[in-house]
Amino acid sequence: MKVAKVKASTRKDKLEVSKPVEERKVGKRKAAVKADNSRLKWAKKTKLDKKDPNKPKRPATAFFVFLEEFRKTYKEEHPNEKAVSVVGKAGGGKWKSMSAAEKSPYEVKAAQKKSDYEKLMIAYNKKQESVDDDEGEQSKSAPNDEDDAESGEEEDEDDEDDEDDDD
Repeated sequence: MKVAKVKASTRKDKLEVSKPVEERKVGKRKAAVKADNSRLKWAKKTKLDKKDPNKPKRPATAFFVFLEEFRKTYKEEHPNEKAVSVVGKAGGGKWKSMSAAEKSPYEVKAAQKKSDYEKLMIAYNKKQESVDDDEGEQSKSAPNDEDDAESGEEEDEDDEDDEDDDD
């Protein structure tokens, strides 16, 4: 009969637990646990980069154009199915089984939507550039105004010194 060895906790192990995660030594079989800075960076980035509600939405692919029509027919045939996942799986199975000729009308519609999207994005980008230019001009003119204000303050201080001399 074999007896399992029990590893007694040592003073060194206790000290390791009290250290921050970044400073702990990694054992043979223990996974390295590190602070996940990438998650923090991602959270900060999402807070800084707010989405513009005026930006055009990306166009649907050929599959999603097909799925729009497929959902309507599937719900008519199966009125009791409420789950989105069931409709998606059925649509995906049908899409895979379709030939290239059957998919072509959806691909044409998707290409049309993509071209419309590209036109909207060109207009949107031009608008954004003009807005950025306006903001840039305002920020450039603002430091000049501050310089003028500072020079005016210096003149006022000189005037006060002159008044003190009069006394």
